[in-house]
Amino acid sequence: MIGARGTADADLGTGRFIVLYDPEEPEPWGGPWRVVSYAQAPLETEIGLDPFVADVAWSWLIDSLEANGAEYTAASGTATKILSSGYGELAAQGDGAQLELRASWSPSDGSLADHVHAWSELICTLAGLPPTAEGVTLLASRRVGREQ
Repeated sequence: MIGARGTADADLGTGRFIVLYDPEEPEPWGGPWRVVSYAQAPLETEIGLDPFVADVAWSWLIDSLEANGAEYTAASGTATKILSSGYGELAAQGDGAQLELRASWSPSDGSLADHVHAWSELICTLAGLPPTAEGVTLLASRRVGREQ
């Protein structure tokens, strides 16, 4: 699925899911727990030009949290689309696009399982992996990060 940098699957995307705990319940968190997450995936350049692609990425997070029953408060974050062109020694890479989502929220319930599941669905969606039913195995797909 989504690999660490340097692995075969890293070209699909990458992400991090971090859980923070503070028994003093900082006021901005609204509770003792805070999830901080990061997800990044390459896009086709044409999709990167869409003015609404960042809005869509944020809605995927919110929809995934709600669909998985992950109760939360104080959601915040940024969705960033990155367009790049290679020059000089990197000119052969051509144009490329990426989408990054940096988000945090405070789980309202004691279980983090729904939050982890929602985040894993989000990162798979960003990477272009279709949803699958239990027991279904996907065949490898190819995403293009830069035009060649």
